[in-house]
Amino acid sequence: MACAESAGGGEASRGRRAWVPLLAVCAGYFMVILDVTALNVAVPVIGRELSASLTGIQWITDGYTLVFAGFLLTGGALGDRLGNRRVFCSGVAVFTLSSAACALAASAPLLVAARLVEGLGAALIVPGSLALLQQAYPEPAARSRAFGLWGSMAGVAAAAGPLLGGLLVATLGWRWVFLVNLPVGAACLLLTLRHVARSPRRAARALDWPAQCAVVATAALLTAALNEAGRRGWSDPAVLAMAALAALAAAGFAVRERLARAPVLPPSLLRSRAMGGGAVIGLLFNFGFYGMVFTASLEFQHQRGFSALGTGLALFPAVAMTMFASVLSGRLARRTGDRPLVVSGMLLAALGLAGWAAAGPDPAYPLLVAPMMAAGFGTSFALTGATATVMGAAPAGYSGAASALFNTTRQLGSATGVALGGSLLATAADYGTGLRTSMAVGALAYLAAAGLACLCVSPLPKQAREEPA
Repeated sequence: MACAESAGGGEASRGRRAWVPLLAVCAGYFMVILDVTALNVAVPVIGRELSASLTGIQWITDGYTLVFAGFLLTGGALGDRLGNRRVFCSGVAVFTLSSAACALAASAPLLVAARLVEGLGAALIVPGSLALLQQAYPEPAARSRAFGLWGSMAGVAAAAGPLLGGLLVATLGWRWVFLVNLPVGAACLLLTLRHVARSPRRAARALDWPAQCAVVATAALLTAALNEAGRRGWSDPAVLAMAALAALAAAGFAVRERLARAPVLPPSLLRSRAMGGGAVIGLLFNFGFYGMVFTASLEFQHQRGFSALGTGLALFPAVAMTMFASVLSGRLARRTGDRPLVVSGMLLAALGLAGWAAAGPDPAYPLLVAPMMAAGFGTSFALTGATATVMGAAPAGYSGAASALFNTTRQLGSATGVALGGSLLATAADYGTGLRTSMAVGALAYLAAAGLACLCVSPLPKQAREEPA
């Protein structure tokens, strides 16, 4: 009996330890997402205190995002070459230290500079997070649960971010939005080094620096063009020149990938319907969701006079839905496959933003609750299936690169959603028209993602569905 009890206790202990790598990896991802969502409600206050223009406010958000997006492929390639755990831990250290620099910034340019470094840290964290989960949980059912919980961690951070950001701004000041990253980063490093296995190193994998530079240039120029359009106008020569150079850089990346001996991603992977389609879906739903959150934050504070804490509470219906939508979709995917979940999530989110756009020039806040809930739930509901589709298409040795591609397109979606939303607010005839136009564009992006999912997202493999839940 004692032996049986001891064996049972040992199995329970091993079961608990089996999920410690998930906790460690998700702590780093949580920190990255929390920083974005908590900052959204603090940005108007930061802009006032540091005397930043609307374009400057956009750069506080998008400076981080464009570096994050631009260097994700580099982070993924470094992870595959040097070991994903090593690169992940380096990213956590960079992110934590640069968060301290953000908290100490005395001017808007210094804050933007520190945010650029913070974006680099995030670019090293995120590709490794999915690659480490793929390594730690090789069984399809366990991996599906891990990806679902990884997505729900983003939901928890998204839900906690506006409330925590608003509370910190209202009590301790906006600098504490960055200081909270310090204990989270320290805990993440400790857990990862103690409980996550070392990753294999593939020293033979060369880094294609011309292709990496082309990705960075594409992200920077596209984001700069969209940001500056709000200040200069859409037909300004500088804006048009930056947009043209962004297209040229993207074309240069495509040509380089065809000619390179060691491309960032194998050509066969780039031609994969699951990989390419899943990446574009990620771009579209991040475009819709983060564009909505950014413009709604400005609407609630600038037009309705809400405080930072009040804005966090007002956004809570949107972000709270993400807390359990990913977990629910992770469970359902093992029975239904990924395609119906991604399609239904995108259609629900499109309905939400279309409802906001149709609500009129000055709708009462209660009329906006259901649209925000639909957008938040639908986006998070689709995330797990899109993630599983992209990672399932990755060949051995390219999990970091595949994760980087998926998250690069997602962050490009976030950057363009924020930049285009801000520019529409600045150039429209009135604030309400700009806001409704932004929501309508987001709804169209969700509809496009739903149509693409019908063609590109496949169900989980049969053996994954047959695994016991």
